[in-house]
Amino acid sequence: MNSREYIFSSESVGSGHPDKVADFISDSILDACLALDPKSRVACETLVKDNHVVLAGEITTTAKLDYEAIVRAAIRQIGYVSERDDDVFIADKVKIVNLIGQQSPDISQGVSATAAEGKSTAEQGAGDQGIMFGYANNETPELMPAPIMFAHKILQALEAVRKDPENPASRWLRPDCKSQVALRYRNGKPAEIVNVVLSTQHTESVSHEEIFAFGKKLIQSVLPSELFTAGTRYFINPTGKFVIGGPHGDCGLTGRKIIVDSYGGAGCHGGGAFSGKDPSKVDRSAAYMCRWVAKNIVAAGLADRVELQVAYAIGEPEPTSVLVNTKGTGKIADEAIEAAIKKVFSFKPADIVSQLDLLRPIYAHTTNYGHFTKPDLPWEQLNRVEALKAAVSE
Repeated sequence: MNSREYIFSSESVGSGHPDKVADFISDSILDACLALDPKSRVACETLVKDNHVVLAGEITTTAKLDYEAIVRAAIRQIGYVSERDDDVFIADKVKIVNLIGQQSPDISQGVSATAAEGKSTAEQGAGDQGIMFGYANNETPELMPAPIMFAHKILQALEAVRKDPENPASRWLRPDCKSQVALRYRNGKPAEIVNVVLSTQHTESVSHEEIFAFGKKLIQSVLPSELFTAGTRYFINPTGKFVIGGPHGDCGLTGRKIIVDSYGGAGCHGGGAFSGKDPSKVDRSAAYMCRWVAKNIVAAGLADRVELQVAYAIGEPEPTSVLVNTKGTGKIADEAIEAAIKKVFSFKPADIVSQLDLLRPIYAHTTNYGHFTKPDLPWEQLNRVEALKAAVSE
């Protein structure tokens, strides 16, 4: 156990943050494809800026899609619907540029379960080379690092207020927002909240004093009371004003919030984004797989903390490497855990899709507040705990 005292911080962003607007549009298009054609191959990238939405990437599908309707519905769901004089990014008025093409046949032959010249197997292979990580620890009920979970919870509560017409704050809250939580650790465990940052977009009509009081109360209502101290600091709209936000204030791109999407920096990330990609892309599906395995390892009591790395070569079905690292918290040897997971789980891309039932329109649900935080998602299920316990005892 780490006896050193230290502070660790993680950030989150809300659904109205420009990068998350882009992610949500991409995942909404993916879901629309999978709903009509589960075999769709989708790599959808989105850029948002001012009153423009630009779609790009490669999609091969039998689905007939109304891209404009999907984009406007996604923006509307986020909450960019107001028509104040200073509004620029509005669901019904954005201009949409569609530059989507089809998947390269060279990539397709490597990914598809068919034989091809130069391909070593007729099995479905990985959609690209790359390394993917999974992580879990026992700091929170979700088996996630506490700083990122706390940052998410603040913004989830903020969005609930913004979308509640009965709450007076909904009259001045706007969709763009960010949070950050710094925790002090002692003996490897969260001991106190050192500071919290919350920035929320707002109308001109509200004072900074009102925003500060509202934000402090909201923060204290969702984070564990025993972790607050007299010295906890609150940085709430620290610039003093945040009226211009969303794609009007900043350009948004799919895949720029990969640390927010995963473990808040507490666990490694292989670098590949999740949103807009169908599950033939191991950037997404294998990262979900690794999280599923890691979470079940911790839930089985085999370690207090574990990080899993899996690597792939494009077109190849078997991973090129699998590594388990329990960071010194394993109850048995890391090598024994590696052997057990290879008995219980298959890391072939086709098997990942099958084990987690991934050819479904579930991805817009993953976009905001972390891909590893929602209990109903298949990779968050603790349904291999007993199998792992049996495997290590063989």
